[in-house]
Amino acid sequence: MNLIELRIRYNLQPLTALKSPLISSKLQPAAVLIAFTQVKNETHLILTQRPSHLRHHPGQISFPGGKVENSDSSHIATALREAEEEIALPISNVEVLGQYPKYKTFTGFEITPVFGIVKNDFDPILDPDEVADYFTIPLKFLLNTANRQEYLYRRHGIEYPVYFIPYKQHVIWGATAAIIEHLCKQLSQ
Repeated sequence: MNLIELRIRYNLQPLTALKSPLISSKLQPAAVLIAFTQVKNETHLILTQRPSHLRHHPGQISFPGGKVENSDSSHIATALREAEEEIALPISNVEVLGQYPKYKTFTGFEITPVFGIVKNDFDPILDPDEVADYFTIPLKFLLNTANRQEYLYRRHGIEYPVYFIPYKQHVIWGATAAIIEHLCKQLSQ
């Protein structure tokens, strides 16, 4: 699927709510950028790995993004600002297509995924305080259901699906994998 087909499929499919765990505590608002780019004529998704020194989700694979700041005008502004800070993706270089419904995590965040396409190649420069690694993963790989795994996890007597996506030396799981699972189901319809 190239970027034109991706844009069309995204725009034609109705957005359904992401299945989040039942969370009753106060949640910290956050936003992430689901950014697609072209790599050797193939559509790829941009992902990062968080450094091991971070308090929240150390070492995990994630989308560029973070907490909503008071100065952010919207969740889209948060996702774009964070991507620029973390990997030097210029805000003007992202075509924002929209945002997914919020996803709530066990760890106290309410994440708004923002969907966008990188217009032109860029040289990622990683902020070592926020990003340990940067990589892309082919959308074709993600759309193959054999590459996505689902397991049930029990918390406080309730079972929840937890998704895992092994890719090269990385294992994508948790909220990032759940959002990718939802995205793949939407794009495959």
